[in-house]
Amino acid sequence: MSPITKSLIEELEHASESVQREVLAFLRHLRARGAGNDGSEDVHALLPLAESAWAVDWDTPEEDEAWRNL
Repeated sequence: MSPITKSLIEELEHASESVQREVLAFLRHLRARGAGNDGSEDVHALLPLAESAWAVDWDTPEEDEAWRNL
């Protein structure tokens, strides 16, 4: 058993049942979404969606003029 697993178990043994349930739900959530990284990949995957949504407001002559000198 890894040191982190041992630490988690020790902390959970001293936590209230409601905290234990919350931790369990969170761990299940992380597993369901395929976590195991720092989450940065998830953010980068959403960038094209955000850019297309923002394009409605940002791709205008007024915005081009406002940002021209920056």
